[in-house]
Amino acid sequence: MDWAVSKELKKLTGLAVPLVVTQLAQMGLGVLDTIMAGRVSAVELAGVALGGVVFWPVLMLIAGIVMAVTPTVSQLHGGGRVKEAGAVVRQALWIALFCGSAMIILLHNLEPMYHFVGVDPLAIPITMAYVKAVSWGVLPVLGYFVLRYLCEGTSWTTPAMVIAGSAFLLKIPLNYWFIYGGMGLPAMGGEGCGWATSAIMFYELVAIICVVQFSRVRVTGVFAKFSWPHAGEMKRLVRLGLPIGLSTFAEFGIFSAVTLLIGRLGVETVAANQIVNNVSGLVFMIPLGLGMATSIRVGYNVGAGDYLAARRSGQVALSAGFIFALFASTGLLLGGEFIARLYSSEAPVVALASGLLVIVALIQISDDLQVIAMGALRGYKDTRTPFLIALFCYWVVGFPIAWLFGFGYFEAIDFGVYGYWMGMASGLTCAAGLLLYRFNKVSKHALSL
Repeated sequence: MDWAVSKELKKLTGLAVPLVVTQLAQMGLGVLDTIMAGRVSAVELAGVALGGVVFWPVLMLIAGIVMAVTPTVSQLHGGGRVKEAGAVVRQALWIALFCGSAMIILLHNLEPMYHFVGVDPLAIPITMAYVKAVSWGVLPVLGYFVLRYLCEGTSWTTPAMVIAGSAFLLKIPLNYWFIYGGMGLPAMGGEGCGWATSAIMFYELVAIICVVQFSRVRVTGVFAKFSWPHAGEMKRLVRLGLPIGLSTFAEFGIFSAVTLLIGRLGVETVAANQIVNNVSGLVFMIPLGLGMATSIRVGYNVGAGDYLAARRSGQVALSAGFIFALFASTGLLLGGEFIARLYSSEAPVVALASGLLVIVALIQISDDLQVIAMGALRGYKDTRTPFLIALFCYWVVGFPIAWLFGFGYFEAIDFGVYGYWMGMASGLTCAAGLLLYRFNKVSKHALSL
């Protein structure tokens, strides 16, 4: 192996491992909700799933906007100007406050939408109880994201890993308490998942504040002074971050839209689809963490003016992601039924989930490469074109195919829930091809500057 490649792989791994653990722990919170709510009943699981398909994409949209902190800080870090990061973060916190408040209002007024879409009415009361409970954690978790992105922008990814890992461990007893009741608290089922999640989000915010205030990141001066909202600075962050948020929303959104449509097929189908979403999301956290590390490395090298190293960072990460995808595909193909049984004991749910996991296995390479390529492009602060690519691939290519195959407008291609996943697979494959082309073009252009 070339020495420069080996050195880059070591640096990427050092950043990526804590980020992967962080993402796995964050995803694990949802896995706990799915498993524990599923053990109560398929209706409770469906209620949590239908709440999550709105809550998480909207949250990730806002988190993506404030993710502008990472490439901004990483380039400041690479250029030796890390002390300027505090002012950036304070403006990002204002963005989180404004957007988060709007999200809370949205969450409390979702019920007409569920009735309009036509989801199973048995699940709607559970869904609304869940989203109202989890809404209390919106502002704390957005504050956590901003401060976490600050740490990651300085190439320090360990704090988020420790916080997320401890939050996962804390979520287990909290879930048991809120879902099943005890010590004077009534059993709340799916609603309890929301309350436990909100409590964890408060914990994460307090923990990351302590890290920023009492560690080496204190040099950025985030809490050294107070800053009122500055329209110019906020506009610059939103201009960079909004395409990131919209790209994430475009991808998460198609999964959510499909889940809402699947809600018309009954609670067992929703429950099986939620299991598959959970498993695919859990596997996706590894390339997602690698993509975040790639963004940091590329951004650092761009800030330092080393465009050859920036291109190498992206190429090494893409190669590592391809290798992981091969292993993930094999594991899902061989262990689909076993994995499904970990989530549910209801035979129809297990059978359907096992079949859908075959499709998930087949799209691993596309899914992994597209998220890593997206991360590399963010390191170059190239966010607008990747968003347009994501919008086109997921909503112009993927969603119409999912709609056509899933609803069975033509008898010969009525694949039901499998048709929805075939559409999503088409969108991911399209995105992977176009984003890889974009990364090659942008990184080559940077070399000529």
